[in-house]
Amino acid sequence: VELGKRSYEIQVGNGLLPSAGERIKPYLMQNRAIIITDENVAKLHLNVLKNSLVAANIRCHEIVLPAGEQTKDFNFLQNLVSQLLELNVERGTTLLALGGGVTGDLTGFTAAILLRGIGFIQIPTTLLSQVDSS
Repeated sequence: VELGKRSYEIQVGNGLLPSAGERIKPYLMQNRAIIITDENVAKLHLNVLKNSLVAANIRCHEIVLPAGEQTKDFNFLQNLVSQLLELNVERGTTLLALGGGVTGDLTGFTAAILLRGIGFIQIPTTLLSQVDSS
């Protein structure tokens, strides 16, 4: 998507998650990412993504949230920000939203308000969240 200095690439395909680390690495300000996902998506995809990041020498942590619309709530936002601060998030840290629309919305908003804005990459796992992410 051409937006001048704010341009970004969209990668779409089947089976990209095992190579996500190498695909994401060029976009990281630091060699560190924090994965935000929900408990349902974590069971299916979290280990594959973590292994891919580790293989690309990217330090990673994960925060697993309850699944569902109830996480789109100020209390969950506060909790997520607190957990990120406990992980010593810095301006160069990038958040990876692994999941559907709720995870993407919450992670994107969190990235925008932390430290005047930190990096954010969507890894959508549903068709609707793919459309929303674009």
